[in-house]
Amino acid sequence: MARLVVGGGCFWCIEAAFKGLRGVNSLTSGYAGGHVENPTYEQICGKKTGHAEIVDVNYDENVIDYATLLRVFFTAHDPTQLNRQGNDIGPQYRSIIFVDGEVELESLNQVLTEVGDWFSNPIVTEIANLSDHIVYPAEDYHQDYFANNPQNPYCSFVVAPKVLKVRKKHSELYES
Repeated sequence: MARLVVGGGCFWCIEAAFKGLRGVNSLTSGYAGGHVENPTYEQICGKKTGHAEIVDVNYDENVIDYATLLRVFFTAHDPTQLNRQGNDIGPQYRSIIFVDGEVELESLNQVLTEVGDWFSNPIVTEIANLSDHIVYPAEDYHQDYFANNPQNPYCSFVVAPKVLKVRKKHSELYES
């Protein structure tokens, strides 16, 4: 089992984009990159904890590799927006990747070179060492939020279009 921890705006969007990928065994929405222990959603929204909304992806690297997951991640959000995704504004919505060692960092740098051509503006994704941070799971109601709340207006107007975009671009990676 391997692990990818990323943040790219609202964790509902990123979690929904990864859901159903072949090789992804579990997804946990949460918080990382801050300085407050066991933060709550309300604290995160207060923009003073330093945390980003993240998704902790556990996957089988014999089925899907790190670089492929990163390509899906870069399709699911706009990594050129600093501390925001669309109307979601604040440091908790920053684009961030937590790397675990030199091999992941090398792979990430290769993917950044590749996907840089996808965007007209520079990528501003923060890169942090996973070993320097604790990943906290978000409250239960945030887990699998899009699947459990498809009629929520945010899900309909923000999450669903992102999921459709990712699934269209990477359709071969999803379970039928």
